[in-house]
Amino acid sequence: MNASLSTDAVRPKWSGKVFDGSWVDGAGGTVPVTAPATGKQIATVGYASSGDVDHAVDVAGKSQRAWAALTYDQRAAVFRRAAGLLADDPGRLVNWLVPESGSGQGKAQFEAGLVVSELEEAAALASEPYGELLRSTKPRMSFARRIPHGVVGVISPFNFPAILSTRSVAPALAAGNAVVLKPDPRTPISGGLALAELLAEAGLPEGLLHVLPGGADAGAALVEHPRVPCLSFTGSTAAGRSIAAAAAPLLKKVHLELGGNNALLVLPDADLDDAASAGAWGSFLHQGQICMTAGRHLVHTSMAEAYVAKLAAKADAIAVGDPTDAANALGPVIDEQQRDRIHDLVTRTVEQGASLAAGGTYDGLFYRPTVLADLAYDAPAFQEEVFGPVAPVITYETVDEALEIINSSEYGLSVSILTEDTYRAIELSEQIESGAVHINDQTVDDESVAPFGGLKASGTGGRFGGKANLDTFSDVQWVTAQSRIQRYPF
Repeated sequence: MNASLSTDAVRPKWSGKVFDGSWVDGAGGTVPVTAPATGKQIATVGYASSGDVDHAVDVAGKSQRAWAALTYDQRAAVFRRAAGLLADDPGRLVNWLVPESGSGQGKAQFEAGLVVSELEEAAALASEPYGELLRSTKPRMSFARRIPHGVVGVISPFNFPAILSTRSVAPALAAGNAVVLKPDPRTPISGGLALAELLAEAGLPEGLLHVLPGGADAGAALVEHPRVPCLSFTGSTAAGRSIAAAAAPLLKKVHLELGGNNALLVLPDADLDDAASAGAWGSFLHQGQICMTAGRHLVHTSMAEAYVAKLAAKADAIAVGDPTDAANALGPVIDEQQRDRIHDLVTRTVEQGASLAAGGTYDGLFYRPTVLADLAYDAPAFQEEVFGPVAPVITYETVDEALEIINSSEYGLSVSILTEDTYRAIELSEQIESGAVHINDQTVDDESVAPFGGLKASGTGGRFGGKANLDTFSDVQWVTAQSRIQRYPF
């Protein structure tokens, strides 16, 4: 292991613990954390039960009132300190992202930077205007203001565990809420415990953040808890539908950021070298385990053969292996189940007549970047979200045909348009059913100041980022005030 990434010298406070305002034992005992690249145990964490969730919600609800009553600058100071601590020592997160989630070192450094940005944006959110004066026909003051939900439940995934937890946790806290976070059990450290350690060191008052690694029972308890009025879930569309169904009888406010089968549209005037570079990054970054991954490459028939050749050459040149070695750009997929699903989609697509231009093989959990060409429209790897390093390429004759293919998907998260004519692409973007459209960039993009979220099966509810966080993590209260009690006829 690269010495800079060794966890041997780290003596974490959270070893064998969950975070319940302080480091405590989980009712479910302890579980090992395993590096997917090596299969070796790298840590032990506490495991939460449904009873831990109930206790956490109780403590969070009591702690939240004092937190919401603080001045905005007192809340903002916590996030500024946390951002500074992480910026000064990104290794406190990177050193766990690499072995725990299989992140390449570049990806891990980038993710740590995103967390810093999210913390800084949370500090800024605390000072945003939180209401507006309203006109009234009566002689009174009338205004609407934002108020915290109280306790926000967050369930986060394994792929970008640090940023996908932070982008809910930080703004929810900044808006005056307490948070109960259940990270994915495969990435409990970088997805939660490391964040809790950081915020505690930055001065977050005890009892406001609870990090409970656990299984399905803990997740269900959080979703169904009557005193958790707001839920933020990032994960698969299937899981999101189940959460929405479970939360519906309680009339919870539910924010779902789900899967995507994102299209990268290469128009005939695009530079092929640049397009192949964008396409490779969009499909292969972090082994394709990103909701925004470019899962469908739509290329004009006149340039498809050349594009596939360039994309395949890039795929073949990418080093894949243990990410603790900086020479490897890509690491392992998260587990055998996901690897087998990826390979099944690739295999069935080839059996239906597609050409394998690159990849299609694996060694352990290391799946080679794969390029598929000559696909039928109904090919499994084109119709389904692969969530692996696979780039299916399909051709089109007209732009109208391409738009029809893009919009026919059940998903609507991110779309890329590559072209020399930017203004034409802006016009086309109005016809695309997607939460984000990136012109002359690939599909994987997110910024802490931008409203991020999907349409259709890619998500529902509020957006993450910037001022949109206030809509997502607070409610609106209408207040009127007049100088004398209103008189009525009876």
